Amino acid sequence: MFYTYVLLSKKDNKSHIGFTNDLKRRIDEHRRGKVFATKNRRPLILVYYEACLNEKDAIKREKYFKKRGGKIKLRYILNILNRA
Repeated sequence: MFYTYVLLSKKDNKSHIGFTNDLKRRIDEHRRGKVFATKNRRPLILVYYEACLNEKDAIKREKYFKKRGGKIKLRYILNILNRA
């Protein structure tokens, strides 16, 4: 199983999108400052993730969420989740 995930920085209110095959470990690495891309943007919270059956699909979703259309869709999804 692979995961595409979105983290939100409480420091600068910006998101980080990535993929992994071990979500718990990867989130822990981000929170401990072991990931260069988010090291100086802590604290971070996991705001969204999706499970994918294979690595190729997870990469595809990550790339989609990083593009304009994906960012709009992600904002829509997160707004719905915040209302629930």
